Amino acid sequence: MAKLYFYYSSMNAGKSATLLQSSFNYRERGMATMLWTAAIDDRFGHGRIASRIGLETDAHLFDPAVDIFAAVARQHEATPLSCVLIDEAQFLTRDQVWQIARLCDDLNIPVLCYGLRTDFRGELFEGSAHLLGLADTLSEIKTVCDCGRKATMNLRVDGRGDAVRDGAQTQIGGNDRYVALCRRHYREQMGG
Repeated sequence: MAKLYFYYSSMNAGKSATLLQSSFNYRERGMATMLWTAAIDDRFGHGRIASRIGLETDAHLFDPAVDIFAAVARQHEATPLSCVLIDEAQFLTRDQVWQIARLCDDLNIPVLCYGLRTDFRGELFEGSAHLLGLADTLSEIKTVCDCGRKATMNLRVDGRGDAVRDGAQTQIGGNDRYVALCRRHYREQMGG
């Protein structure tokens, strides 16, 4: 039986690089994969998954209106898929998480999801919350704080590097907008 995997971490842990390496491993063995990323994230171009170490490829786009199950089922019928890989999985909706679970259960296709667990306020994203509840396998991809401890929090910063405490849950950005910190240093930056 195929499984639903959720690989989560804070910013800058190498999630996209790991996803791209996993897809490469399947394809190198002649197996077809289908890659997805969030339409909202256009930092590397629309429909691109890219890592900070220079790996990148094209991907299908999802937004809340996309029926991922239907799209993958159509592709699977045309070319049997060995794996579906989803970057920026925190942006999935509850319904989409159930759709990708059906890919495992009904079509026997493993699904590997990569994303953030929490936002800049330490709150779960919708997609992450439902993946934590439904995934067969949960794996943390670790990165480190400046102090050397495991970074688990995502601090949003403004143009001067000061902590941002309020705002929309989603603001697309990279190292210019977010810093991965341990919980202690996150609390200190957030003022308590």
